[in-house]
Amino acid sequence: MKGIVFTEFLDLVEDKFGLEMVDKIITESSLESEGAYTAVGTYKFSEMLQLLQHLSAHTDISIDDLLLVYAEHFFSVIERSYPGLLDIYKDPIEMLSSIENHIHIEVRKIYPDAELPTFEVIEKSENSLILIYKSNRAMHHFGLGLMNKTFEHFNEEATILLEKIKEDGTEVKFTIHKK
Repeated sequence: MKGIVFTEFLDLVEDKFGLEMVDKIITESSLESEGAYTAVGTYKFSEMLQLLQHLSAHTDISIDDLLLVYAEHFFSVIERSYPGLLDIYKDPIEMLSSIENHIHIEVRKIYPDAELPTFEVIEKSENSLILIYKSNRAMHHFGLGLMNKTFEHFNEEATILLEKIKEDGTEVKFTIHKK
C-alpha cells in the first residue's frame, strides 16, 4: 500500500483526534515500519488495518465509518494535488465510469507499484451506473466515500447502494443513481 495513504490517514487522525491519538494507535500497533511513513514508500496493508482497528477501538467509530471519513479527506488531497485529473470530466457518472480505464492508469504513472482495486462497469446510462469493486483489501467504504465526494465535487446528488457480492467485502456491487 502506498505511503501517501498512510501519511494522509495519520494527518486526518491528528486533525480529528489529536496528536496523542496518532501516537497511541502507532504505539499499540505492531508495525514493521514503526509508524514512519513517506508518501512514496510502500507498506503492508496489515499496518493500515492495525491503525484502523486501534482508532476504531478508541473512538467507538466503526472501521467502515472511519474509511468513509478518510475517503472524504483523501478526495480533498486529490483535488489539491491533481486538479487537472478532475477537470477533464463534466459529470460524476462519466468520472466514476472511467476509474479503471483512465484514473487508475494515471495513478500507476505516479505510483507504478500501486496495488489498486478494480472497478468493472456493468451498466452505464446518463443518470446511473453499476460498478463491481474487487479488492483483497475490502476497503469498499473508502471507495464509497470517494464516490460521495465525486458527486459533491460536481454539485450533484446521488443515491449509492452498496451490496456485498462476497461476504468478506472483497467483491462489492455499487449501484449509483444520480438525482
